[in-house]
Amino acid sequence: MSPRNFITKWQNSTLKERSASQSHFNDLCTLVCEPSPTDADPHGSWYTFEKGAMKTGGGDGWADVWKKGCFAWEYKGKHKDLVAAFAQLQRYAIALENPPLLVVSDMETIIIHTNFTNTVQEVRTFTLDDLEKPEVRQWLKWLFTTPERFRPGVTREAITEHAAEAFAGLAQRLREQGYEGRRVAHFINKCLFCMFAEDIGILPVGLFTRLLESSGKSPGIFVPMTSSLFAAMKSGGFFGADPIDWFNGGLFDDDDVLPLDAEGLKLILKAARLDWSDIEPSIFGTLFERGLDPAKRSQLGAHYTDRDSIMRIINAVVVNPLLAEWELRRKELEELVDKSKKAMSARTKTNFLNRAEKRYHEFLEQLRTLKVLDPACGSGNFLYLALIELKNLEHRIMLEAEILGLPRSFPEIDPTCVCGIELNSYAAELAKVTVWIGQIQWMLKHGFGLSKNPILTRLDHIENLDALMNEDGTEAAWPTADFIVGNPPFLGGSKMLGELGEEYVTKLRHAYKGRVPGGADLVTYWFEKARQCIEIGATSRAGFVSTNSIRGGSNREVLKRICDTGMIYSAWGDEPWVNEGAAVRVSLVCFAEKVRGERLPVILDGQPVQEIHPDLTGKTEGENGGNNLTTACSLRANQGVASQGTKKGASFDIPGELARQMLIRPSNPNNRRNNNVVRPWMNGLDLTRRSRDMWIIDFGTVMSEEEASCYEEPFEYLMKTVKPERDRNSNALLRKFWWRHERPRQAMFAALSGCSRYIATARVAKHRLFVYLESSIVPDSQLIVIARDDDTTFGILHSRFHELWSLRMCTFLGVGNDPRYTPTTCFETFPFPEGMTPRDTAPLSPAEPENGEMVNIPFLGEAPLWKLPPVRNGERLQEMNRIAKAAYELNRLRENWLNPAELVSRVPEVVPGYPDRIVPVNDVAAKELAKRTLTNLYNQRPHWLVQAHQALDVAVAAAYGWDPDSSDDELLRRLLELNQARA
Repeated sequence: MSPRNFITKWQNSTLKERSASQSHFNDLCTLVCEPSPTDADPHGSWYTFEKGAMKTGGGDGWADVWKKGCFAWEYKGKHKDLVAAFAQLQRYAIALENPPLLVVSDMETIIIHTNFTNTVQEVRTFTLDDLEKPEVRQWLKWLFTTPERFRPGVTREAITEHAAEAFAGLAQRLREQGYEGRRVAHFINKCLFCMFAEDIGILPVGLFTRLLESSGKSPGIFVPMTSSLFAAMKSGGFFGADPIDWFNGGLFDDDDVLPLDAEGLKLILKAARLDWSDIEPSIFGTLFERGLDPAKRSQLGAHYTDRDSIMRIINAVVVNPLLAEWELRRKELEELVDKSKKAMSARTKTNFLNRAEKRYHEFLEQLRTLKVLDPACGSGNFLYLALIELKNLEHRIMLEAEILGLPRSFPEIDPTCVCGIELNSYAAELAKVTVWIGQIQWMLKHGFGLSKNPILTRLDHIENLDALMNEDGTEAAWPTADFIVGNPPFLGGSKMLGELGEEYVTKLRHAYKGRVPGGADLVTYWFEKARQCIEIGATSRAGFVSTNSIRGGSNREVLKRICDTGMIYSAWGDEPWVNEGAAVRVSLVCFAEKVRGERLPVILDGQPVQEIHPDLTGKTEGENGGNNLTTACSLRANQGVASQGTKKGASFDIPGELARQMLIRPSNPNNRRNNNVVRPWMNGLDLTRRSRDMWIIDFGTVMSEEEASCYEEPFEYLMKTVKPERDRNSNALLRKFWWRHERPRQAMFAALSGCSRYIATARVAKHRLFVYLESSIVPDSQLIVIARDDDTTFGILHSRFHELWSLRMCTFLGVGNDPRYTPTTCFETFPFPEGMTPRDTAPLSPAEPENGEMVNIPFLGEAPLWKLPPVRNGERLQEMNRIAKAAYELNRLRENWLNPAELVSRVPEVVPGYPDRIVPVNDVAAKELAKRTLTNLYNQRPHWLVQAHQALDVAVAAAYGWDPDSSDDELLRRLLELNQARA
C-alpha cells in the first residue's frame, strides 16, 4: 500500500472506532512492511490486539494493540479525546510491562509519547498527510523494530542539575544582599514550585514565566505582581483574568516576595525557561539544598546518591515485605474468585465475590494507613522514594485485583504516609517540596487527576527538629511509624566534639548512657533509637545507611544490641555511596524483631544466608559456614600491650632541619639540652611510604609551663604556632595546658620502658604491615604501637593467622576501604600460640631469673641473630626460635629492598641516641628510593617476599599445631575457639 492510498482511504473513512481500529493498524503494518499481530504472533503472547480484553470481569482491554518491549497503542474514533486515551495507557502501563512508547490515534492523528525510565518525556505528533514524508514513515518503522531510537538524549538528572545551578546563583545573590537565609529559601521554594506548576498545567501554562518577562522590562512590578500571585495561591482566586487554584499546604501561607534587580530577574527567568515538568525529585532536593545553604554551596558540582542505592533500603524495609504479604492475600482472593465461578447458585457466587472484595479492601486500607518515618530526612530523598513505591504498590495491587474481576479503585495513598525529622531548616522545607512534586508527578504520569482544595496537603509531620535530643537534654521521641528508613549524618566519634560542641556531646552521651558506647559514631544513635522502637512495638522494621565503620570497634556494640533484641535480616556490608558530595564506603543495615514461626528471609550482599552477625558477616550452611567473630573477647594476657600513638592536637611537629638547629644549641637555663624534648616523630605515612624526616616537640605529661619554658627555643616555637591554635580550642583543658600534647599516652611509654625498640603498624593502611621503630621515636596517633621488641611476637603478628583475624575484627575507612587496626578488637582479642602470648613475651621483671633476652639455642650451636623473648617455657623454645628466625629473615630482606646499600648512606644524627639518617647518595638514587615503599612492595609482592611470608606462616602454624594449608574459615574457627577457651 502506498502512502497516498493509505491517506485517501482513511481520510474518507467514516467507520466507528471498534470496527476501524484493527483495520487501520493492519494497513499501517502493510505501509511500513511489518507483519500484523495475527501474522507475527498467532498466540498473542507478545504482540496482540486487545491486550487485557480477556481479563476476569470483562470490560475494555488495557490497550488496543500491544507489542512487548515496543509499544502500547490506544485508538479513539475520529476527533475524539486523545488526552483521555493517553491517560488510560498511563494507568495501565505497569500491566502492559511498561512499554517504552505509548501511542494514541484517532485514525487521522498519531501521537507517540516516550515512556523510558529516567528521561524527560518527548512527544511526536503527525497526521495522515505527514505520512508522505519519508522521515515520518521511518518513525513508524522504528516504532515496530527499534524503539530505542526514540529515547530522549536528556536525562531527568541533567534537567535537575541545570535547574539547581540556575537557582544557586540567585540564592547566593540574595544572601549577599543581606536577606536572612530561611527567608531566601522560602521565597525560592515558592518560585520553583510556580515554575513546576506552570509547566505541568496546574497554573495557567507559562503564567509565571510571562510575569518574569514583564518584570524584566519593568523590575518595579515584580514584587507587587508576584505577591498578588502568591496571595491567590494561598486560598484560590484570580491573578488578573486567570483563575488560580487553592495551593497553600503551608508553602503559600504568605505572599512574601524578595525584590530582584535586573541581574536577579535574568537569573530567575533563565531558570523558568527550563522544563520543570520532568524534574527528578530523588536528587533535586539535595542539589537545591546545596544551592540554598551557604555551608553546602561548595558541593554544587559534586555527585549525589543515586536512586538505585536508596532503593536498596526502601525495597528491603518497605516494598519486599509488603509484596510478600500481598502475594499471600492475592492467593486467597484467587481461591475465593475461583469458588465463585464454580458455585451453582447466584447467591453463593455473590457471597464468595463479596468476601473476596471485603478481604481486598481490608488489605488496601491497611496499605493506605501505613506510615514511613525518616528521622534524618535531609531534603527528602528517602521520603519521596518511599511515597512513590507505596503508590506503585497500591497501583499494582489495584490492577491485579481488577484482573481477578474485583472493582477498579482510585489511588488514595498521598504524602501523609511519610513523616520526617530534620535539623537543617533549609532541608526540612525542601523535603516538603520534594514530596509534593513527587506526588503530583506520579498522579499525572499514571493518568490520574489531582486532588484539589487544596492541591498541596499540609506536611506538618515533616518537622524541623533535633531527632536525638530535646533542648533540656532528654532523649527525643519519634512519631509512631510502621517503617523507619534513612541516611543519618556520618560523623566519627572523635570528630563529634569539634563539630557539635562539648556541651551538646556530653548531654547526648549522658542521655544514651548504657545504650550507645561513649566513643561511637553519631550515626549509631539513630540505630539505637530505631532498635528501641522495634523492641517496644512502635515500628516493625528499620533500615539505615552508615559508614562501614559500624561493623567494628565501639560502633559494633550497637549492632550487637540489635541482634540481641531482634535480627539483622538484610544488609550490604561494604558499598560505595555519596555523602555531602563526597564518595565514601558504607554499610546498609535493615533490622526487625526476631520472627517466630515462618522464617524471615535473610539476605547479605544480595545472597541468602542463615544469619547476619553484628560485623555484617553471615552464617551459611556447612561446618565452617561463617564464624561469628563478634563473640570474641578481649584476652587478659594481651591487655596493656597495644596502644594508639600520641595525639598531638596541634602543630607540635617540625621538619628535621629545624629540629637539628634546636638539637645543636647549647644547654638551656635548666642545664639540659633540647634533645630531652625534641624527638624523631613518625606517622602512618612515614611507615607505609618513606620517612619524611619529621620531628616533634614533646614536653611530656607532667611538665609545668615554667619548666617547659626553660627549653627556650622549642618553647618559643610553640608559643608562636601552638598556643594560638589552642586558644581557639573549645576544650578548656587543652587551652590551659596548651604546651602538652592532647593525648600523650603515658601508659604507652610506661609499657615501652623495657624495650630497646617496639613494633608498629599503621592504624589505617591498605596492607597490614608491621615494622620495628627505635624506642627514641615518638609514634603519632595514626600508628598502633605494640610494646614488644622480640622477633617471635613480630613474626606472629605478621603471619597469615593474625592478618586473617585482624581483617575480620577491624573496621574499614575511606573510599579506598582501607582496614583500620584497633588495639582492642584486633590485638587484644587475638589468641597467640600457647606460651607465646604477650604475657609470656613481656620484658623481664627484677623478680624473674636473669636468663636473658638473647638466648643460646643448644641445637644451633651459636647465638642467633634474631631476638627471642625471655624464655619462660622451655618446651616452646624450638617453635619460638623458628618463628623468630623466619621473622628476622623477612625483615632483613625487606630492609635490603627498601634501602639498597649502593643507593643510601647512613648519617649519624647531630646528637647521640637517635637512629642514623638514611639519605640517598645522589639525585638518581633519590628518584629510585621514592618508589621503594612498603606499600609498593606489597602491591608488587615479588616471589622472594611471598616465599618469606610462606616460611613465616609455616613456622607459626607449627606453633599452633595446625595445618598451614587450612582454609581461612577453618583457621578463623580455630582462633575463635582459642579465644573463647581463654576468655
